[in-house]
Amino acid sequence: MEGKALRQGSIAGKGAPRNTASLIQYAQDHFDAAHFQGLMAIYGRPLADRAVALTHDRGRRVVDFVRCSYLGLDNHPQIVAGAVEAMKEYGTLHWSCARTRLNFSILGDLEAALSELFDARVITYTTVLAANMGALPLIASGHLTGGVKPLMVFDRLAHATLAFHKGTIAAETRVETIAHNDLEALEMLCRTNGSVAFVCDGVYSMGGSADLARLRRLQERYGLFLYIDDAHGVSIFGKHGEGFARSQMSGPLGERTIVAASLGKGFGASGGLIMLGTARQEELFRRFAVAHAFSASLNVAAIGAARASQQLHLTEELTELQQRLRSRTALFDSLVPTEQQGSPLPIRTVEIGDEMTAIGAARALLDRGFYTSAIFFPTVARGRAGLRLCPTAGHSEDDIRGLGIAIQDVLKEISGR
Repeated sequence: MEGKALRQGSIAGKGAPRNTASLIQYAQDHFDAAHFQGLMAIYGRPLADRAVALTHDRGRRVVDFVRCSYLGLDNHPQIVAGAVEAMKEYGTLHWSCARTRLNFSILGDLEAALSELFDARVITYTTVLAANMGALPLIASGHLTGGVKPLMVFDRLAHATLAFHKGTIAAETRVETIAHNDLEALEMLCRTNGSVAFVCDGVYSMGGSADLARLRRLQERYGLFLYIDDAHGVSIFGKHGEGFARSQMSGPLGERTIVAASLGKGFGASGGLIMLGTARQEELFRRFAVAHAFSASLNVAAIGAARASQQLHLTEELTELQQRLRSRTALFDSLVPTEQQGSPLPIRTVEIGDEMTAIGAARALLDRGFYTSAIFFPTVARGRAGLRLCPTAGHSEDDIRGLGIAIQDVLKEISGR
């Protein structure tokens, strides 16, 4: 298997350009099948809790296990009200203006509040993709690493919104890719290079996490620069929802750690952010990060929603939702065995193997009233297709039990038992 083969070597690759033509050629039939089965690019309306009414199927109700709103905040009344109130107060949705010129005052309030919440210097972006697009070239330039352009090392499973920028970064400095969580290989590169920056996820989108404790030890020993995309970890960890990565770092971030995070997903609003450790970093990002210097900010509704979520993150309700998420995930684990069983992370994958069989399984679950993600290459390695599931705090125990029983039935049908 591709993932296993990569883990056997120390260095998995040099960050070569994407072979998009080959990717499309291999994956086209699987995407065609998933679309034909009504599993992708579908439209619906939100109902109560985690239910969705499917527009193309006469409003049929299904329980959604695809959305990454792990705490169920994306339809929280307080957050919806925050969006509406901001729109009413400002009387506009959007200013078509670069961030370096003119900003809504409510955006300054949001960034100040998030900075206090996460004990960092926070800059918001329209998406985490935009945040990554601006951050990675700045790191590669050497301006954040004492004037020395670092060797940029990517974890093999770093999210596509990180890996996509390897070509751009390679025009600035050297790029390497190591096998997933292969910190022995990373340490070897630290020993043989004067400056190294490591790019990884905090919580990986297909399950699993970075080994933050070991990465911090490498940072202390070699001055390793860490760039951690914690989009899937924010809100579900930490007293104030600071995330998987930030909650493991006491005190200020310092000058050699940057954390990216999502204002969607667990946070329940919309957009992305960067957590920075120094005033100089903030100055560089606000002046030279592409998505800040040449694009617009979050719209007013998104800002209002995020402000409301930030306030909710200071209440006991956040702790209650975090605990409920763990309870729902544990219930799912008691029904369906996965590689992630027992993990505090809320992502579960059921590996099936064959791509068309996985697509068929997802369709069978949809027929039973549960919408799940069929995952296949390039999301996962070839021949390791399956189902991706997101139990959330917004699901009822009956939702979880119903899904578990449905998965058991579908897997029995696949195996012929």
